[in-house]
Amino acid sequence: MKYRYIGKTGLRVTPICLGTMSFGSWSDEAESFKIMDKAYDRGINFFDTAELYPVPPDEKYAGVTETIVGKWLKGKPRESIILASKVAGAANGWFVPPIRHGYTAIDSFHIKRAIEGSLKRLQTDYIDLYQMHWPDFVVPIEESLRAFDELVKEGKVRYIGTSNDTAYGLTKANETSKRLGIARFESIQNNFSLNNPRFLDELSDVCKREQISLLPYSPLAGGVLSGKYNGEFYPENARYSDYMLSKSTRLNSQAARFVNEKTLKATERYVEIAKKLEISPVTLAVAYSKQFEFVASTIIGARNIEQMDESLAALDVTLSQETMSEIKAVQQEIMYPMG
Repeated sequence: MKYRYIGKTGLRVTPICLGTMSFGSWSDEAESFKIMDKAYDRGINFFDTAELYPVPPDEKYAGVTETIVGKWLKGKPRESIILASKVAGAANGWFVPPIRHGYTAIDSFHIKRAIEGSLKRLQTDYIDLYQMHWPDFVVPIEESLRAFDELVKEGKVRYIGTSNDTAYGLTKANETSKRLGIARFESIQNNFSLNNPRFLDELSDVCKREQISLLPYSPLAGGVLSGKYNGEFYPENARYSDYMLSKSTRLNSQAARFVNEKTLKATERYVEIAKKLEISPVTLAVAYSKQFEFVASTIIGARNIEQMDESLAALDVTLSQETMSEIKAVQQEIMYPMG
């Protein structure tokens, strides 16, 4: 196993991280345990969760994922696992999270309430990487960072990170930490895939210059890059098939972003590239997302244990320059299929 470091930290992680957002909704506890066991047995040491999980977000189930992960974690040596979690983003962001009655903010109060809940559910006394799930556009970043810094000083958190952030947001936070002499965001967890290469426009430059690591999520573009939506009919019991039928306009729009004419056209081309390489399109997509120097670990997910093999196969795949050039040609021809 080849390991990588997150940012300027001592967190030495595997190039693939297991995401857990399906645990408690699409995956019951027994299946979730099997998925985590398989990852752990394969050598994966990095696991990512959040207080908001599972998805789709629901007040009745928020926190269930951390509870499942905590039960499983009790059976493993704690120091053998790098554990990441997240405080729910602010209610003034892209949606109102069903946590703390929808009044969430990235302020001192909510950060401290969130960490205490996560530590209890995860049955641990510390979290290795604690992340802001998405930014707060009202609370000054100085207050947010000071609150995170206090958690580091108290030993409840080793390092901190951000998610779903912008080049401006990451840069401002980084410069603020430097000015105040406090803990900084060592990582950024953003959507990045063959179908969504926007991170390469600006954020990748920030990461490289400041030695901040990307932890890409949704390397399969929500499963679209597997090719399963390219058939005559959309698959049953699939994420965006469900979202298309949802009464939630937010979920409907998310489905339209991931499954549309351009994403399916691009996916068709990537499936052909995978065939030439004699690998699964899933393996190609995961291998691509971990290919870059600014990436520490790519976050994969699974509803069941059978879905894991093709993603884990990417541990042994490094794409050639020729293949990367073919991929770039597709991305230039079909620009930003996810918008």
